[in-house]
Amino acid sequence: MAAKKRPSTAAPATVNQPESSINTEKPKSSDSSPEPPIAPAKVYLIFKISSIFLIPYFYLIFYHYDIESELRRSILINAIVSLIGFFVTVTMIPVASKYVLRRNLFGYDINKKGTPQGSVKVPESLGIIVGAVFLVVAILFQYFNFTADSNWLVEYNAALSSICFMMLLGFVDDVLDVPWRVKLLLPSIAALPLLMAYAGHTTIIIPKPLVSYVGLEILDLGCIYKLYMWLLAIFCTNSINIHAGINGLEVGQTVVIAAAILIHNIMQIGASADPEYKLAHAFSIYLVQPMLATSLALLSYNWYPSSVFVGDTFTYFAGMTMAVAGILGHFSETLLIFFLPQVLNFLLSVPQLAGIVPCPRHRLPKFDPKTGLLTGTNDGTLVNLFLRQLGRMSEQSLCVTLLVFQAICCGFCFLLRWLLTGWYK
Repeated sequence: MAAKKRPSTAAPATVNQPESSINTEKPKSSDSSPEPPIAPAKVYLIFKISSIFLIPYFYLIFYHYDIESELRRSILINAIVSLIGFFVTVTMIPVASKYVLRRNLFGYDINKKGTPQGSVKVPESLGIIVGAVFLVVAILFQYFNFTADSNWLVEYNAALSSICFMMLLGFVDDVLDVPWRVKLLLPSIAALPLLMAYAGHTTIIIPKPLVSYVGLEILDLGCIYKLYMWLLAIFCTNSINIHAGINGLEVGQTVVIAAAILIHNIMQIGASADPEYKLAHAFSIYLVQPMLATSLALLSYNWYPSSVFVGDTFTYFAGMTMAVAGILGHFSETLLIFFLPQVLNFLLSVPQLAGIVPCPRHRLPKFDPKTGLLTGTNDGTLVNLFLRQLGRMSEQSLCVTLLVFQAICCGFCFLLRWLLTGWYK
């Protein structure tokens, strides 16, 4: 989870921060006794989950669509390098866990408080490993796909710079525990390399029903388009961070959205005859495949019961990567529909984020150690809303329900695009 950091001894007892991604409470003191190794990775479970997506994904690539051999080769090379990244991440997380525990970067799972699992030290900020492996994979892939004079190389490296910058700021947040108002501004800083290097179009296609009113089919927004890109990066990054609080939710939602993005990109590549349009969606694939592979590796440790917490490092990294993929792949409208649960969660959170309604530090459900069930509170999060509407659940059942809802929203996006094709745009 996006576990939180050591509270300052000078801080007041209650802090009015909407850290809904917090799953942990820091101990007041720590000992130097050696910690037991973390639980093994749930790799078999991850392979079963990923097969739900991988089978239709590779079917679309190799059989359903007639994709150019060179483009198919690049996608396959990227997938192979990403698979290597998966195994490297699975191997590195237990090693990194020992180091973060030594530095007292650990927490206790609030949703297991009062049980033996609630007293186990859980290493935090393991999203840094995912981000580091992702960057190595993405940089090495340049050797196989881009030449020195490639038109996409500048934007590709700018995208990696923004993602790396966001990882750094996320890790700083994990260590320093910055106020939530500062958290909202961090992505605006990290998005600057992408905005400065962006050389793509700044036009939008006017929906066909509105063309007669606007008088134009294509509208050039200029700087307003870049402002939209900036705001999209801020939203995607923070929306992953606040839709959290239970084992596996942050990484799980990232995996579901990433899978939907990949399938969407392949469908657009297969259906288009425009080479530039195909390259834009392939560019998105080159970023999302490594993110999906490394995120699945993290999920093998973060799935219930979680043996590591992902930290804000991962939520910022995941949000920025998907924002960059949507911006440079030119499907930001579709991306926002994929983010529908995150949009709903944000709207529910606005009264507390704006200070209109009192906001506790931990906007988490109440855990009953006798039954092992969670009960929804009145806090404005999708997690609590589901519990209030559907009744008490175990943490694992709640996470599965939320991820199924995420998948349904992604499926709704595909259905909506199919229904509006030829009429809307």
